[in-house]
Amino acid sequence: MLGKNSSIVVVGAGAIGGVTAAFMRENGYNVEIVCKYPELVQTIAKRGIHITGVRGDITVPMPAVASIRDLKGKKDVIFLATKATDMLAAAKELLPFMKTDSVLVSLQNGLCEDAIAAVIGRQRTIGCVVGWGGTMHAPGELEMTSTGEFIIGNIDHRPDDRLVPIKEMMDSVLPTIITDNIIGHLYSKLIINACITSLGALCGLYLGQMLAKMKVRRIFIEIMKEAVAVADAMKLTIEPYGGKLDYYRLTKNETLPVKLAAHGLIMVIGVKYRRLKSSSLQSLERGKPTEIDYLNGYICAQGDRCGVETPVNDEIVRMIKEIEKGNRPISYRNFNEGLFAKF
Repeated sequence: MLGKNSSIVVVGAGAIGGVTAAFMRENGYNVEIVCKYPELVQTIAKRGIHITGVRGDITVPMPAVASIRDLKGKKDVIFLATKATDMLAAAKELLPFMKTDSVLVSLQNGLCEDAIAAVIGRQRTIGCVVGWGGTMHAPGELEMTSTGEFIIGNIDHRPDDRLVPIKEMMDSVLPTIITDNIIGHLYSKLIINACITSLGALCGLYLGQMLAKMKVRRIFIEIMKEAVAVADAMKLTIEPYGGKLDYYRLTKNETLPVKLAAHGLIMVIGVKYRRLKSSSLQSLERGKPTEIDYLNGYICAQGDRCGVETPVNDEIVRMIKEIEKGNRPISYRNFNEGLFAKF
């Protein structure tokens, strides 16, 4: 039975992984963490991870190692909190440290569970939506910027006795919800990221600046329409994002009042999160690849598999990959080229 004596490892000491590990450790769980930065190992072991923000100010020392290869023994539960671009390599490295009944909880952006399951096995893979925010100001210096919840579930929509003790672990951080439609929740978050994160990477603007422009809002809505069409072909029910954003209501009705309501809702999002800077944009500015293959790229791949055309998402993927290669600048002018010229 999973519990406080289970051997738990969090892979990734960034905002999500570090905060998750610290609050579980503070609550008495047997947690260690794998750091990306070797120099951080002694700092975490001696001084601890320092967290500020919406849940207060705490510092939590815990066992830490510099890489997965430095772990000892088999682990009962693994929380994988790397970037999506690093997750498959990490999953392969974790295999020697997994038992037959070990569980891995994916904390990635995008819909990554199928790719992870192909490496470690579907029976070991638990899906998770991270519905709260955090920022890493420096290695080991983390801020929890917003509250929310975790949502977890079996990726094959099956009853799973492991979910209750995993929920109890994650409740140490924030309330955790068990769902029988985790893929529908993950896809819901993927859609909003495919709109906000990817469009921000193309133009380089903060969210408020970007969503104030009608052209961008039209593209935003078209991304949602294509994503919903793909989900219909997959026979996947998309859960409302945050329990409120209903993609079906915004995309299935073409009447003028609904169109105006969609634009109004998107503008409200822009005002509320006006200083939000795309995580993909931040990756590009650091010279790092984005997670596009697990955001808009996932919509495109599933569209290809199901015979649904996704031209807008295809164009976004193409342009961002050109930016990654240095063949295209980050600029609002990207929205005036190719397929986007018609919006």
